[in-house]
Amino acid sequence: MASLQQHTVPLMKTFTQKLSVALLLYASLSGVTTMSYAETLNPNAPVSMVTTWDKTFAESNKVNHRKVTFQNRYGITLVGDLYIPRNHGDQKLAAIAVSGPFGAVKEQSSGLYAQTLAEQGFVALAFDPSYTGESGGQPRNVASPDINTEDFSAAVDFLGLQKEVDRNRIGILGICGWGGMALNAASMDTRVKAVATSVMYDMSRAMGHGVGNGKDRYSAADRRAVLQYLNAQRWKDAESGTFAHGGHDINVDENGKVTAAERILPEALPTDPHPVLKEFYDYYRMPRGFHARSVNSTGAWTATMPLSFMNMPLLSYAGEITIPTLIVTGENAHSRYFAEDAFKAVGSKEKELVIVPGANHVDLYDNVAGKIPFAQFEQFFKTSLK
Repeated sequence: MASLQQHTVPLMKTFTQKLSVALLLYASLSGVTTMSYAETLNPNAPVSMVTTWDKTFAESNKVNHRKVTFQNRYGITLVGDLYIPRNHGDQKLAAIAVSGPFGAVKEQSSGLYAQTLAEQGFVALAFDPSYTGESGGQPRNVASPDINTEDFSAAVDFLGLQKEVDRNRIGILGICGWGGMALNAASMDTRVKAVATSVMYDMSRAMGHGVGNGKDRYSAADRRAVLQYLNAQRWKDAESGTFAHGGHDINVDENGKVTAAERILPEALPTDPHPVLKEFYDYYRMPRGFHARSVNSTGAWTATMPLSFMNMPLLSYAGEITIPTLIVTGENAHSRYFAEDAFKAVGSKEKELVIVPGANHVDLYDNVAGKIPFAQFEQFFKTSLK
């Protein structure tokens, strides 16, 4: 029996590898650009590699664009869009990795930011974080303060190996929930020379303490109730052998009852919605920003995902950030307090807080309102990545 196993295992491994290669070859020859985990037999492989333009913003004729892949330290293959200025010659350029918002994909806000930065003269990479969009990772729709911080460092790895890039001039930019990830990466990855955020969230604070009206929402009892709720869901997942999905903004009423929506955003907007809900709905659920691969547009994270963030404060080492830091938020953004508190925590002597007049949170997603201060991002990175 031992002898049979010794021969069978290598044979099965070889067969699996050959089958994976054959399926990928078939996909490339047939023009198929979407492959499922079952087809690749690799949970860390890309979910798809769509080569046609499927962004929520118009393609620029000032930059060259190509789809790319790279691995993070956990072996997960990430998929990104690389934007390079046209006619840049042989000179090596500064580069910027961009990701976010939380639950979005690179075909939405991060791609717009990256393409605009490329128009301004940078090599820019917008990427889908692990477990989302086209990037690999199973189960789908999971977020992690550790792995998603690593995703930024993996993007730095990739950029630093490109022939067009000066690896000593790399910055990162995080939008919404990826602002906190970017600051966490900047406090740890000494290769990052400048960091910027736009309408940032600290997702560990948001999930661990609740998003409130300019302050944390949960009491100590609320937080305990949320933990009990999430861990009860763990039992359900363990018993079913599957991962349920649900909203990550978990509500605790005055009686201590805990509830969460089945989706991040409803299929239809309720009568007289909360203004913040309407902001997000009008972007993610409407043609303006809808994308089929976006968690926010189509569904929800795994229901237990918040557990990863409850006890892992992202900004614990913000005081150790010494590189130039730009934090941008909106005057009327519900997330403004995250940005202001992060600005206070950052240790850099070269830091700037920009509050965009009249802008709400989502105004800085797609520039429909003309409020994204792209000129300030350009000036910041050109000054910081000399």
